[in-house]
Amino acid sequence: CTDRETDFWQKTQYGFERDSGHFLGYAAGNDFTVQVRITGTFTQLYDQAGLMVRSSTEHWCKTGLEISDDIAHLGSVLTQGYSDWALGPMPDAVWGFWLRLTLHAEVLRIQYSLDSLVWPLLRLCRFAVAEGETLEVGPYCCSPQREGLEVTFADLQIGPAIVKDLHDLS
Repeated sequence: CTDRETDFWQKTQYGFERDSGHFLGYAAGNDFTVQVRITGTFTQLYDQAGLMVRSSTEHWCKTGLEISDDIAHLGSVLTQGYSDWALGPMPDAVWGFWLRLTLHAEVLRIQYSLDSLVWPLLRLCRFAVAEGETLEVGPYCCSPQREGLEVTFADLQIGPAIVKDLHDLS
């Protein structure tokens, strides 16, 4: 269960900063794939859960399901000093979904699945790691407007980067 007013967000256009979300980070190198299945009681504005790769408060990326305007969305936030935000409606994800992050050659590939068989691309972005910078990867969850979001993370797998053609959805 989440605590009240938890979130990860930095220096938005309206000045909001928060680094209080729940994150279970595991040490990762510069090339990895992490994958997990997520279910939860997503009902309130900004309820969210997914995967995160993080080196510091100022350098991270989170991706997952988030409630916005009463609709479940899959999205991501890339933070390199400042946070951006990208969302797309995915109402069926509220019943459960999978996420996969792959970091290889300083490129972060974010994929999702509703059936664990087909993995469409959600985002592709540069995620460079400075020499000596340590990365952590793992599940996260937040509830900026309430407490008590219940999330289950199942079948968490962290391993070497799965390197595939960009349009290989397996």
